[in-house]
Amino acid sequence: MIRLFNVYYPVRTLILLIGEALIVWTSFLLGAIYCFRQDSYLVLNYEGGYVKILIFTLLVLLCSHWFDLYDTARLNSRGELYFRLLMVPGLLAFLLAGVSFIRPDFLLGNGSSAVGLVILTVALVGWRTGFTWLIQLPILIERVYVLGTGARAQRLVLGLRQNPEIGVEIVSWTGKVEGALTREAVATHLLEVVNRQKVHRVIVAMPDRRNTIPMQELLDLRMQGVKIEEATSWLERISGKIEVENLYPSWMVFGEGFRRSSLFRIVRRVVSIFISLVGLILALPLLPLIMLAIRLDSQGPVLYRQTRVGKNGRTFHVVKFRTMRTDAEALSGPQWAGNNDPRVTRIGRFLRSSRLDEIPQLWCVLRGDMAFVGPRPERPEFVEWLSREIPYYNVRHMVRPGLTGWAQVKYKYGSTVEDAREKLQYDLFYIKNASIGLDLLIMFQTIKTVLLKRGAQ
Repeated sequence: MIRLFNVYYPVRTLILLIGEALIVWTSFLLGAIYCFRQDSYLVLNYEGGYVKILIFTLLVLLCSHWFDLYDTARLNSRGELYFRLLMVPGLLAFLLAGVSFIRPDFLLGNGSSAVGLVILTVALVGWRTGFTWLIQLPILIERVYVLGTGARAQRLVLGLRQNPEIGVEIVSWTGKVEGALTREAVATHLLEVVNRQKVHRVIVAMPDRRNTIPMQELLDLRMQGVKIEEATSWLERISGKIEVENLYPSWMVFGEGFRRSSLFRIVRRVVSIFISLVGLILALPLLPLIMLAIRLDSQGPVLYRQTRVGKNGRTFHVVKFRTMRTDAEALSGPQWAGNNDPRVTRIGRFLRSSRLDEIPQLWCVLRGDMAFVGPRPERPEFVEWLSREIPYYNVRHMVRPGLTGWAQVKYKYGSTVEDAREKLQYDLFYIKNASIGLDLLIMFQTIKTVLLKRGAQ
């Protein structure tokens, strides 16, 4: 996997993305050359042809991302892959038809866009078929031995096998050792597999290393060029989260990450302010309609203020559009919203699913209580309780809470302690790897999450 802007990307996914971008660009370029012939040079260089082709390329990549074509975990079969793949040029054809009706000068003209779409459809199917063959080449497959047993090793093995885009083949693991699990038995199995299968990497996931880990054999393999790595970093790369069960304070103190420079904090604050201002300006026409809908739907104030815990444990008041009855917690006290929560009003259910109820929180971002990206702020009552139940829960308060975050785009809405634990693991990943690039990725993913209504409640 390659790390860009503190985010891990599988090599195969980057090859797929780059190859697809080149194919889209070439398809529309060939369409322009075929339709304009000798005039293609003038059209491409003096009439913005290259810029238009670049826009077409970005649109195709966005459509592919929209249909999860770069997320193999969401594709259940080869038939579903090609079905979604063919929907991309189909959707683009509708978009181009609409543009040609409104502003035909935005297109290349002379039918070249249509020809480019035909070439693109054939090329995309051919590329995906060829890519399936390409990723099977030995040069793109890394053979791995997982040294370990127990739940942690099993999670690693399962995670690697469920993410073929990583390009890792697990040739064996310690769970296949027969008989008593002694240091000698583990060492014998490890060396036998490494020598027979030409293993490139050994990932150590031993729960108890004092008596069973073959340290001398690992050192010898390291000297022979075999890569030796710890399971924690691999589990982090695969899942996008940091497991709190196997987290030690020393790892947080001496490990990479959990650092923020002054420049990063300033740039991050400027980006949050800019996006919040733009968001408030764009939302202005919607505000009267939302306020009127809330008034007509149920009695009570339009806005709802609630105390939340922010950076360094400091409390502040978050402001949202009211989505529940005014007596929602009169008898029960503070509690999380659940599925089909009867306390949620009719218009409130729509506001929650569309995330429009969070528009007033942009003011909290401008005020400095929140950032645009960060862990979601929690209520003091829940923070006190969850801090006792979940280790390292207060670490999430070392940064400003956010309107959106890594946990929001990677995990569903949580309403239990286990959900809070799972979301904390994503928050720890974000805090450890915080960067402007990761923030922009989260913002981009948030748009998709909101439009597809994933994780909303």
